[in-house]
Amino acid sequence: MSELTGNRIRTTAGKLGLPHLAETINEFTRRADEVKMGYLDFLDLVLSEELAVRDDRRFRQGLRLSRLPHHKTLDEYDFSFQPDLDPRKVKDLATLSFVEAKANAALLGPP
Repeated sequence: MSELTGNRIRTTAGKLGLPHLAETINEFTRRADEVKMGYLDFLDLVLSEELAVRDDRRFRQGLRLSRLPHHKTLDEYDFSFQPDLDPRKVKDLATLSFVEAKANAALLGPP
C-alpha cells in the first residue's frame, strides 16, 4: 500500500469515526497480504475488529459510569465459598442456551 493511500485511508477513517482502523490500517493490510485475503474477507476483518473495539470501549465506559469497584467474571468466582452451588449448572446457565430453547429458568433458594 502506498503512503498516499495509507494517509487517505487514515484521514477518511478518522472522519468516519473509525479510530481503530485509522491506527491499525498498516497491520490489517500486512495480515491480508500474508494470507492472500480476498476483498470481502478483508472488509469483514476490518469491520469486525472495529466493532469489537467499540463494544469493548462501550463496556468499559458503562463499567466506569456504574462506579462498581471492579469487574468480575464467572471464571473468577470462588465456588468453594458456597459449596451447595454446582459450578457446572451455573456455567451452563451462563451460556443462555435455555433462552434459545425457549425454556424457563427458575432460581430458588436463599440469596
